[in-house]
Amino acid sequence: MNVCRFLLISILTFSVVYAGSDLHPPKAEKKLTESVIFDKKIIDNYDWLDDKESPTVINYLNAENEYCSKYFSNYESLQESLFSEMKRRVKPQEEGLPLIKNGYGYYSRYESGKEYRIFCRKKDSAGASEEIILDVNKIAEGKKYCVVADRAVSSDNKLMAYAVDTIGKRKHIIYIKNLETGSIYNETISNTNGKIVWGNDNKTIYYLLKDSTLRASRVFRHTTGDDISADSMIYFEKDKTLDLQIAKSKSGQFILLNVMNGQRTVEVRYLNADFPKDTFKAIEPRAKNIEYSADHFGTDFIIRTNYNAVNFRVVKMALGSTGKSSWIEVVPHRDDVFIEAFEIFKNFLVINERKDGLMQMRVKSWNNDTDYYLSFPEKTFYTSFAGNPEINSNLLRYTYTSLTTPRMTYDFDMNTKEQKLLKEEAVAGGYDKSQYECDRITVTARDGAKVPVSIVYKKGFKKNWKAPMLIHSYGAYGAMLNPVFRSERISLLDRGFVFAIAHVRGGEDLGRKWYDGGRMFNKKNTFNDYIDCAKALIKQGYTSGDRLFGKGESAGGLLMGAVANAEPDLFKGLIACVPFMNVIHTMLDSTLPLVTFEYEEWGNPAKKEEFDYMFSYSPYENIKKQKYPSMLVTGGFHDSQVPYWDPAKWVAKLREMKMDENPLLLNMDMSSGHDGSSGRYNKYKAIAMEYAFLITQIEH
Repeated sequence: MNVCRFLLISILTFSVVYAGSDLHPPKAEKKLTESVIFDKKIIDNYDWLDDKESPTVINYLNAENEYCSKYFSNYESLQESLFSEMKRRVKPQEEGLPLIKNGYGYYSRYESGKEYRIFCRKKDSAGASEEIILDVNKIAEGKKYCVVADRAVSSDNKLMAYAVDTIGKRKHIIYIKNLETGSIYNETISNTNGKIVWGNDNKTIYYLLKDSTLRASRVFRHTTGDDISADSMIYFEKDKTLDLQIAKSKSGQFILLNVMNGQRTVEVRYLNADFPKDTFKAIEPRAKNIEYSADHFGTDFIIRTNYNAVNFRVVKMALGSTGKSSWIEVVPHRDDVFIEAFEIFKNFLVINERKDGLMQMRVKSWNNDTDYYLSFPEKTFYTSFAGNPEINSNLLRYTYTSLTTPRMTYDFDMNTKEQKLLKEEAVAGGYDKSQYECDRITVTARDGAKVPVSIVYKKGFKKNWKAPMLIHSYGAYGAMLNPVFRSERISLLDRGFVFAIAHVRGGEDLGRKWYDGGRMFNKKNTFNDYIDCAKALIKQGYTSGDRLFGKGESAGGLLMGAVANAEPDLFKGLIACVPFMNVIHTMLDSTLPLVTFEYEEWGNPAKKEEFDYMFSYSPYENIKKQKYPSMLVTGGFHDSQVPYWDPAKWVAKLREMKMDENPLLLNMDMSSGHDGSSGRYNKYKAIAMEYAFLITQIEH
């Protein structure tokens, strides 16, 4: 059958299935695929949807999008109103704070009506004029998607390398620009992970190439002016369970290569940036279950490690020394404090810690005569480093935010303890923080675990079971949903919604044990925590079952799928964004992105015990003939993290199995990937759709 005839038959088939009624959703054709894994027979009627080149698949996805669009056309004015509200809160012209490095202040700004940032710099002197070093709006012209992943300037300030993704697959093209002439070199490097580091000779860059599974496995060295084909591979990671990341030490002395298993750094290699043809050496050879990361200061490497420290500790190791016996304790391990990161200064070490799920910022002098914590005013909040490139400074730049407090950026003098507010995130049109309240409660899960929940609502809210509520969660990879301010959320709070974040196991909110308690054979704790939090919030009067909603993205989308199967009557509706639903199918295919170095997160289904456990919760495999809540599901056609067919297959099977008339909507973005639309305004269109879905479900 030739392609034209096949395409015609596909179009005719779908016109029969989908034409006619605005009320009836599309139904994907069932094509039986059977397989036996260990002792289990697996039947999949929708495996054919993973053929990205098939016109039939494209037609099906377009039909789902058309059905979703028709559904929301009934609420077009609400969506437009929500989008307008969100857009109005964005300051049309916005300029970031400059970060001083090598005699220049680097910053970005937005111009009114434009989607993308303009990256600029000025010499660090009075009256210096602005230099536009990169206008992303110009790069994005004619493109539906555009992200600049990294920008790296040579230490002599003359050249800049930058990495661009215009598809959404996180496969970046590197360009090199002469900042003195404005010309872009004819030296483009494709298929990179987007990270760039300069050698100190100001003509050598290091970059990482991705393999067929999108794993960054090779480090290359490029000399400006040379043909790309002459680039040398200087490191290859043959272990397919490991990924690579590259960075420069804060001192500028070393190129650091992080060898990672998922989110966990298992080995750091280094080379002297003054000698670009050197090869990488390991600071400490990799060992099973040992993680560490490192930076350089003076005559030492400063190391954060879990060696003999489940919640991590900080040690130092003299350059040129070998073995853990040479490590000297700087910040010891504590059972109740998780060390998340550190920042090095000439006179101080600043440590980001978590205690009871809340961030702390500790300032400690190298000579040990100073050791104190910064204080913060609210019950639930988040604080983090805000760019501190200068090692010789005594000023710590950090940000503070909460569910009610827009992000505030401070310079803190570590000697005098005086601080200066540099900038408060602008909410255009006015925002009165006093009209909103945030709280933090603890829910006892079924096994006794104490799960923190961060909550925000408009002042005047009463616990009378009448308010609608959205519970957001993630629970994987040790990643955390921090209680930060989002201006778009005001549109929900002003309509009477309560918003909550359930800090379930699988994140590192309460330390490494909290993460380990929600992965591998403990994965079901993530789902149980979320369900138990929802039930506790209902019991305490925050909401009721017919007004309760859940939301999760990616691995958090898997959480939504597991909850829908286990407790379908608990929620009025669920939002699953780019959800990882077909766990078995994905993890069995080692050619897919991310799979091999995520065995430590989910398990390896080639091992029977791990397969059985994964199969017992995988949302796709556990869809039942039962009633399900209303659901909005999103995907990205170019998604390299969660393939588009994951949400598409899940929706197709749900349509076959569910025994209710509740809306089930799939919105597949055909021009983006895992991160959704690019641009500062476009993202609000997707959020407006989500909020319109929530609001309209309350009305039914």
